[in-house]
Amino acid sequence: QGGMPQTLSSTSMFTPCGFSPHLHTSKEDEQGGLIFQDGNLTSASLDALIQHLIPTTDYYPEKAYIFTFLLSSRLFIEPHELLSRVCHKCIEQQRLDDPVLDKARIRKFGPKILQLLTEWTETFPYDFQEERMIGHLKDMIHRIAPCDEAYWKKMNQLLQTLNQKLATLSHGQEGIVKISAAVSDKLVAFKSKPPSIQREILSVCSDPYTLAQQLTHVELERLSHIGPEEFVQAFVHKDPLDGTKTCFSEQKKTSNLEAYVKWFNRLCYLVATEICMPAKKKQRAQVIEFFIDVARECFNIGNFNSLMAIISGMNMSPVSRLKKTWSKVKTAKFFILEHQMDPTGNFYNYRTALRGAAHRSLTAHSNREKIVIPFFSLLIKDIYFLNEGCANRLPNGHVNFEKFLELAKQVGEFITWKQVECPFEQDPNIIHYLHTAPIFTEDGLYLASYESESPENQTEKDRWKSLRSTILGKT
Repeated sequence: QGGMPQTLSSTSMFTPCGFSPHLHTSKEDEQGGLIFQDGNLTSASLDALIQHLIPTTDYYPEKAYIFTFLLSSRLFIEPHELLSRVCHKCIEQQRLDDPVLDKARIRKFGPKILQLLTEWTETFPYDFQEERMIGHLKDMIHRIAPCDEAYWKKMNQLLQTLNQKLATLSHGQEGIVKISAAVSDKLVAFKSKPPSIQREILSVCSDPYTLAQQLTHVELERLSHIGPEEFVQAFVHKDPLDGTKTCFSEQKKTSNLEAYVKWFNRLCYLVATEICMPAKKKQRAQVIEFFIDVARECFNIGNFNSLMAIISGMNMSPVSRLKKTWSKVKTAKFFILEHQMDPTGNFYNYRTALRGAAHRSLTAHSNREKIVIPFFSLLIKDIYFLNEGCANRLPNGHVNFEKFLELAKQVGEFITWKQVECPFEQDPNIIHYLHTAPIFTEDGLYLASYESESPENQTEKDRWKSLRSTILGKT
């Protein structure tokens, strides 16, 4: 593999078929500045790629090309600048500035440009939060509408759908309970826990199936807000040596992606907090067994992100050091799950399980079987390595399109997964608890852990002493 992330093959509509990064046997064909190899577009100048995006009376770009180019073009040119160039070229090629328009010709071209604009707004709605984007869109329609009344209706439909989508997305972002960061540890001082603050997970939800389903709800809700472009924009600043100056010097547009990573971290800490919290060893063991069952159910559902967060929480040192507690736990089930998520061989076992879930999703009859929630930080890491591993541009200045086909394959599959409707009924009470229950900081976890099972060695004793004085104000 040579450091290239392993990817899944999928027949998703976004996925270019037969792309293989290692076969450079056949001759290169060139058409209009586009270089092909084995029938796949491998590189081209930015101008040629833009030209290839533009429909004419008898040409329309392939769906996979549109997705790949719109996804990756933002590394070279801002979306509003790209749309502006597309519109200018259309005006020129279709002579939309002529005093008398060629109606027959424009009726052939009209539906195609509308289709392109529709695909763009559907797949990258966040691009259209910008006034300039809407401006270009309206200008285009105004020019072709005189040739066919139906174009007005089409445009209104398109704008309406777009507005609804953007409203849902921004409303959804506000609607997500703001995740509480680690609550100050004093608030949850141990043995004197005020009952008003501390409820434990088992009093809110004692059934592992239900909790796994509610976790899946949270995951799918958060995933639904991530735009495909956020994966690319996360790396826009990464490359000072690349001659292309970065175009998003303003704010990084990756807030949903970052919020999702925060949720993963919160879940790890919540699991660790719930385990370290109870005073009695028997209760702690009970919480561990409960979470093992929840994790197993997440695995069965295809929710690998919650699964990994739960395992990570159980593997945090404040939890794993509780030897007496673990001795009361039936650990066989835990080791099976841990083995599934073992990082060995670039997460070989997990990737195999993920491919199985992806395959099941493709042939699924119900939403229940369609669920695939990947272990998200690994997906980001794969995309990061793909991005770092090869240049955006070739030495001759051409865009390395082959790289972006691979990128589109990974992101495109993710897009398919994030569109799954959650089949489980929502339980607002449990979901609220998951987002707002107090969690310890790392120090708080260690303190709770030492209070539960005394330190084993001098290092731990010293740490315990210093935590007692800083957190509990005791000497």
